[in-house]
Amino acid sequence: MNGVYKIKKCAAPAAKPTALYNIIEDYSEFDPPGNLWVCAMTEAEDVGTHARVLAESHALPIEDMRRLLLHGGLYVYPQEGLLVTRGAFACRLDPDDVMPKLTWGLDVEQYVEAEQMKRACGATLEEAAWRVFQRTLAPELKDKLRQRNLGLDYAKLDRAIAKGGDIKYIDFRKDWSPHFKRLCIMPDGRLVETSGIDEFAKLHAITEKQARELIERGGILEVGEEVLACQIVNGQPSVARFNQAQYARAKELAVRKGSHIIDALSEVGLSDPGMMRALKRLEKPYS
Repeated sequence: MNGVYKIKKCAAPAAKPTALYNIIEDYSEFDPPGNLWVCAMTEAEDVGTHARVLAESHALPIEDMRRLLLHGGLYVYPQEGLLVTRGAFACRLDPDDVMPKLTWGLDVEQYVEAEQMKRACGATLEEAAWRVFQRTLAPELKDKLRQRNLGLDYAKLDRAIAKGGDIKYIDFRKDWSPHFKRLCIMPDGRLVETSGIDEFAKLHAITEKQARELIERGGILEVGEEVLACQIVNGQPSVARFNQAQYARAKELAVRKGSHIIDALSEVGLSDPGMMRALKRLEKPYS
């Protein structure tokens, strides 16, 4: 008896996206320019992915970023016209391999201070950039950087993180990145989590350009009959969405009290029980 057998082919497993960080600590509530995120990795570095993501985040040529990650050094942003509008980006490698690889950005004022320190103390620009950057950090973060692996107790870490061993690199970041989860308070009090500009834009049915302008500059953006409101606190965006009725109350308040629409929306949010509960949850630290 002849039998016909069908061999079912198993679909190839989907490629697992490369993880860039497995330890993230939030220091964004500290005063600028120390308002940043500490993003660390215990697994082996994927230089190509690391360079691509950082290059996109910091508007820096990918080959320059790759060179920095491999050899360390400083990238000074080109001057536009007569004004210096951007600072520098640095990567620090420890020749003794005790400290992990460190990357960070310097704003214009920090970069100018580093240049002055270089001339006054005879230090290299890279060393001056590190000294200037460290001054701005939160005291507890400075303490952690003096300790191996940020002073983390590996016995209390998730096994998947701890098995990687020592921290391989730390990126000090401030950008709205796909690697950070950001929360938005919705009109019904829900907290909705998004990762990156594109996901935030899709959630609210706006363009990526509109999303970027809102979270970088703050203010309001009308979305149909609803409105998105963004306040910049210590350099970090805080976003809430209000429905038609809430927006109408805020506009009435703004006219009656002669206040800014953002202040009026805040007042409406604080008087709404659902949004107030969400605000209290949002104020708790998250990673």
